[in-house]
Amino acid sequence: MNSERNDKRTDGWLLVYSPLPVGEIFLCYLVIVWLGPKLMTYREPVNIKALLIIYNFSMVCLSAYMFYEFTASSWLANYSLVCQPVDYSETPLAMRMARVCWWFYVSKVIELTDTMFFILRKKNNQLTFLHVYHHGTMIFNWWAGVKYVAGGQSFLIGLINSFVHVVMYMYYGLAALGPQMHKYLWWKRYLTSLQLLQFFIVTIHTAVNFYADCNFPDSMNMVVLSYAFSLIALFSNFYYQSYISKKTKIA
Repeated sequence: MNSERNDKRTDGWLLVYSPLPVGEIFLCYLVIVWLGPKLMTYREPVNIKALLIIYNFSMVCLSAYMFYEFTASSWLANYSLVCQPVDYSETPLAMRMARVCWWFYVSKVIELTDTMFFILRKKNNQLTFLHVYHHGTMIFNWWAGVKYVAGGQSFLIGLINSFVHVVMYMYYGLAALGPQMHKYLWWKRYLTSLQLLQFFIVTIHTAVNFYADCNFPDSMNMVVLSYAFSLIALFSNFYYQSYISKKTKIA
């Protein structure tokens, strides 16, 4: 993709105009992942209960807002699930979709905070390859999405993921309230199943587009498809290790 194919509407937007800011954020993230646990080795876990509650329920609200905007923008613009090119015009609906794509991208940057919270609480078992890979790569994927294709086929990824994150951050928010809530959080296994389901839906949606005569970049579809396959593999392994393998060992 060259600069002539940039989405001119979003080209000057915050964290979009150049890959340098997001690259610098990513490098800082890796340094924190590497250095943070070392700095916490001889320190007590930090009590950030109030911050976690505020953060998680704020993310519920942001995710709900994005889900609504993706749904309303695509519905009002008569988006197709089979083939939906990007509307690069500056009509109100096209700009509305571009803006929610940008908010979704920014939300992925905000979500890097999840990792910092694990480090501060000394939950180093949560700093898995899956966690770091998923958080670190999503910011690049959506930088490219907003930079080149702010809308079109990519809308379904944001729509589904926003819904999943409403559920996910609701779970984490309730968990942060304290041990008295744990008896109501028996559905964590189904949250992982929901996360896996979204990747299968995105895979099917993207694969179908290859067979449609659609003016949406095949290069972007290839990136989405490859990434979805990697997440299916990683989340399936997590599901197996967390819910099937442990159950088998107990039995």
